[in-house]
Amino acid sequence: MATALASLRSLPSVTLAAHPTPVDRLDRLRSALGPSCPTLLIKRDDLLSFAMGGNKVRKLQTVLAEANLAGADTLITCGGVQSNHCRVTAAAGAALGLKVVLVVNGTPQDVPTGNALLDRLFGAQVHYATTRQDRDSLMASVAADLTAQGQRPFVIPLGASTPTGAAGFARGIEELLVNVHQSGSRPDTIVHASSSGGTQAGLIAGCALFGLKSRVIGISADEPAARLSATVLALLEELAVRLGGSRATIGADKDVVVDDRFVGDGYGLPTAASTEALTLVARHEGIVLDPVYTAKAMAGLIEKIRDGAFSIDDTVLFWHTGGQAGLFA
Repeated sequence: MATALASLRSLPSVTLAAHPTPVDRLDRLRSALGPSCPTLLIKRDDLLSFAMGGNKVRKLQTVLAEANLAGADTLITCGGVQSNHCRVTAAAGAALGLKVVLVVNGTPQDVPTGNALLDRLFGAQVHYATTRQDRDSLMASVAADLTAQGQRPFVIPLGASTPTGAAGFARGIEELLVNVHQSGSRPDTIVHASSSGGTQAGLIAGCALFGLKSRVIGISADEPAARLSATVLALLEELAVRLGGSRATIGADKDVVVDDRFVGDGYGLPTAASTEALTLVARHEGIVLDPVYTAKAMAGLIEKIRDGAFSIDDTVLFWHTGGQAGLFA
């Protein structure tokens, strides 16, 4: 474990945001959810001080170091038309002096809003794919064209969910331990929104490497639980190789817990439960969630609390992965 931990800490990274983000108590929300509610904490990655924050910042800090080492002059990545990942990649390119090409699926907006507006503000070039399934081939085509023109493109997969991206997020657990030391509250469970798998893989690996014995529960924003669990496990196994550790060292020897009951009619489509969750957190805590990821994850947490999945003596931490720009789409 010591070797893998040293490897994690020594991975190159760029600095996009000052750290750490705070951990706050959700005492008013806890009171609203009833007398049997566990202690509720929230890790505020929505407050990361770069490009409106979010979990993509942590992953991109290590992934962009790879791009720099490769001598890249252009970043290519993909997502939906309102992708948080595309927004942060566009901003990172601006900050690092790199051209950014985004391949997005969705209908072009006559007047861009939300993340699509920010993509253009940060200077990204946008290509539209017909479906989600067409994005990878279009990215490859764009990369081939740029290479033929003498440029040096670097392709970043969806959500920066690579072993390197997961490693960037795993470092956030060391930061969380500082929060824990300051507050005296150690989470028994961490709940977060899970989609492309890198954040969940990072949380699991970070907990294993830094000795935080928290159960990690991913609430899916789109993928079926079995598929997403397999993606997370594959990332963990690749990360173990990358860091020179065993499967057990980075938590790949345990079940990956994904709950896909809160997706509703599909990605980005609100549900009655996610709307209730977004409203409850806003009106009791003054904290803004987003309709695509964190509201559905909070809906999952709230249902688990109401179903008695936690005891009153438990401490549950909700990892806020950002995305508030989606409210203005």
